[in-house]
Amino acid sequence: MDLMEEGLKEESGLLREVLESVPVLLRIPGLAAKVFKGQKAFMALLDELVAEHKMTRDPAQPPRDLTDAFLDEVEKAKEDPRSSFNNENLRMVVADLFSAGMVTTSTTLAWALLLMILHPDVQHRVQKEIDETIGQARRPEMADQARMPFTMAVVHEVQRFGDIIPLGVPHMTSRDIQLRGFLIPKGTTLITNLSSVLKDETAWKEPLRFHPEHFLDAQGRFVKQAAFMPFSAGPPTGRRSCLGEPLARMELFLFFTCLLQHFSFLVPAGQPRPSDHGTYAFLVAPPPYQLCAVPR
Repeated sequence: MDLMEEGLKEESGLLREVLESVPVLLRIPGLAAKVFKGQKAFMALLDELVAEHKMTRDPAQPPRDLTDAFLDEVEKAKEDPRSSFNNENLRMVVADLFSAGMVTTSTTLAWALLLMILHPDVQHRVQKEIDETIGQARRPEMADQARMPFTMAVVHEVQRFGDIIPLGVPHMTSRDIQLRGFLIPKGTTLITNLSSVLKDETAWKEPLRFHPEHFLDAQGRFVKQAAFMPFSAGPPTGRRSCLGEPLARMELFLFFTCLLQHFSFLVPAGQPRPSDHGTYAFLVAPPPYQLCAVPR
């Protein structure tokens, strides 16, 4: 986690911007390693993990995880140079799972806990719904979502308010296309401003304020809003959307609900009220803050 955080800070550093503008500077020996020190250390750690899998893997046994399964495919495809199952792609797949699959969820949960200590009334309502629907005797399940409209509204509002990837990830047109009278040529890099939708004053009653009622109707039922698109600006399904969206939705609901089932969170005694203004480093993370977790 520390290496990932350091790497994300490097993404928005001044030297990174200079190298993006003048890539010929990357030919200077050792410069890239110095500028991207955290990312280099992160990839070195992943290389160690993959090497450990290669040493401890038993092909006669079922795969222990995705890395083992990928290594099995690499072995099958070693005579086929056209195969995408190779060591370099394994390295990047594991990196994707750690970065896109871990940091986004942990950052969103950090926003969730910050907003709970800043809005104790919301926290109490979530806990009341948890107690009435799940109780303390069992863990939350995905099936509980249908009976927990306020908790669902809070999780969605955390994502909307936190807005952790305001510019999404770059896409590229695979063909010439007309959009609202404009020609976008094939090969054009597109960056979607997701914040312009998540904070759109015509779509949200309180766009700049944490307000779970954005996702509730007059009867208190959960309502999915068309302007809610923290994962993608593409179609709701298909290969242009975020591949990790179903996993992220599951993790956020289960982790958040389980945390509030067992703990109450509050600002430590004597500490000032933390800010809810995020800090930008590719991901928008909450400002550093302290909290107390009190067992319920």
